[in-house]
Amino acid sequence: MFDIGFSEIALIAVVALLVLGPERLPKVARTAGALMRRARSSWDNVRSEIERELAAEDLRKTIQATRQAADIGPDLRAAAADIDAAAKSPGAPAQTVPTSTPPNE
Repeated sequence: MFDIGFSEIALIAVVALLVLGPERLPKVARTAGALMRRARSSWDNVRSEIERELAAEDLRKTIQATRQAADIGPDLRAAAADIDAAAKSPGAPAQTVPTSTPPNE
């Protein structure tokens, strides 16, 4: 994230020691560490919540696509309408399924 090397950290520590003094520096360091932990924890919570929401949305889309793929209602209604129309037409010949005949020997 930030490109901070050891020399920059050492310079910040020396300046903090000079500005704050040896009595207050440990307390300030502990406070800064605690704030960094809280910020990192909050960021991790936000990131995990976003990941969970994205996973839930992906799961909803998958379930919806599966339901649409498994829905045989329109096909079944179309087949029933074809059968009903064929049964109601008086002059239509009955359709039969061809059967295989045994071969002559």
